[in-house]
Amino acid sequence: MNEKPNDSKYPVETCPIRNVVARFGDKWSLLVLLVIDREGIVRFNELHRLIPDISTRVLSSTLKTLEADSLINRKVYAQVPPKVEYSLTETGMSLIPIVNQLTLWAQENMENIIKHRKDYASRN
Repeated sequence: MNEKPNDSKYPVETCPIRNVVARFGDKWSLLVLLVIDREGIVRFNELHRLIPDISTRVLSSTLKTLEADSLINRKVYAQVPPKVEYSLTETGMSLIPIVNQLTLWAQENMENIIKHRKDYASRN
């Protein structure tokens, strides 16, 4: 991004990294993607059981966002009661290796980061 922030040829709101981080920077999106990847095809209640500390409202909203970004498929079966299944799209699957790398980095560095946070807080 060599462009100036106010350059009309590259408006800030279309910056790819900013949009991606804003969309996945919440508490649940990446975890939901990883669980769907692990399970393959998953129903709403099953997904809620696998992530018990997410509320149904937040899970529903997260799934809608991921579907809007074409990272997951939502398949509705015409039956009573309705049956809905979620799976990753090709785009969603392409994100998983990157999320796995980020997860590995976090696991390898979290202890050190927490230590530095405590050190920083004690100095300020």
